[in-house]
Amino acid sequence: MSPTQKSASRNNYLLVVGIIFIAINLRPALASVGPLVEDIRVSTGLSNTLLGLLTTLPLLAFGVVSTLTPLFTKRFGIGGTLLGAMLLLTAGIAIRYINWIPALYIGTLLLGVAIALGNVLLPSITKRNFNENSGFMTSLYSSFMALGAATAAGLSVPLAQDIELGWRGSLVVWGVPSLLALFVWMPQVPKLTKSSSDRSFKEAMKKLSSSRLAWNVALFMGLQSMVFYIILAWLPVILQSRGYDAAFAGWMLSLSQATGIIGSLVIPYVAGKQKNQRTIVTVLVLLEAVSLLGILLPEFGLIAVWVSLLGIVLGGTFGLALLFLVLRSRDTDGATELSGMAQSVGYLVAATGPMLFGGIFDLTGDWDYALLFLFLVAAIKLYMGLGAGKAEKV
Repeated sequence: MSPTQKSASRNNYLLVVGIIFIAINLRPALASVGPLVEDIRVSTGLSNTLLGLLTTLPLLAFGVVSTLTPLFTKRFGIGGTLLGAMLLLTAGIAIRYINWIPALYIGTLLLGVAIALGNVLLPSITKRNFNENSGFMTSLYSSFMALGAATAAGLSVPLAQDIELGWRGSLVVWGVPSLLALFVWMPQVPKLTKSSSDRSFKEAMKKLSSSRLAWNVALFMGLQSMVFYIILAWLPVILQSRGYDAAFAGWMLSLSQATGIIGSLVIPYVAGKQKNQRTIVTVLVLLEAVSLLGILLPEFGLIAVWVSLLGIVLGGTFGLALLFLVLRSRDTDGATELSGMAQSVGYLVAATGPMLFGGIFDLTGDWDYALLFLFLVAAIKLYMGLGAGKAEKV
């Protein structure tokens, strides 16, 4: 291997490490909230709907910021934009520690903006630097995103109660790995510079908005994200309502996130080798329906089995949605634009989920009605996924 090849190989290795550090920080600030909902409720007196807003606010930020991400990358490059994202993420996490209810929401909104930038740009980097291995790279970073979520979900209650940090202290802990990611990513900034393309952002968005395939990708992204964030926000509360304690409910959420790693790791890798992904979409949605049925009917027992299966499906559909952004785009700029449009539309759709789910419970007093809503979401997701799974490009 020549010195030039060795240098390129080393640079790619460092880029992969940087991507992993970014990815593992894109979920803990969100996943740490669900297990602490009861603690936050007791401390603040917030309603279910307002507690759901803690999950909805980041999704609204995803919806607004995602489509604007190409404007940031044209000005600061992919590297500089992700560096700013990690700085903003750390600041948002820190602000939530302030003992003032508006600070809880302000910090949540800021970290939502940061995560939105990371969500959009990881598929762009994959298209730019690892196009021939897009399935593997998507599996790699999406599985680390799931790992971050699982770790945060599982440790939130022990950090708050066993180590006696309280819920605010438990939430702020996740600023440490995000600060570390900031420093790890710094060497990549001069390498991932501004695009030289003179493509019009407005024209690109106009073309995407008229593409049926782009809308299929966007709505599949949104519907899978809606279910993910509903489970993230409400699964512990549902389990506690059925007699399980807070620690067990938190670990069940962690289990769903941990098994999500399996789905995130396997599905994009397998899907990337297929001519189209329609069969994979069908199997995942059917498995999701089975797992939801198990949770809906507690007399079946085996709650850990259904939660594990749901986690695998949610991890798999998330990884598949990210892979669609790479497979259905033609180049790096196209991947950034499709990723921005799809995640903007998708997360605006997803943003309605946690509050709507909590609102259904507030209206009916029964979590079963809220869970039935997820079967409707699964049916629509199947339709959109079959469209997004066609072997075409936007």
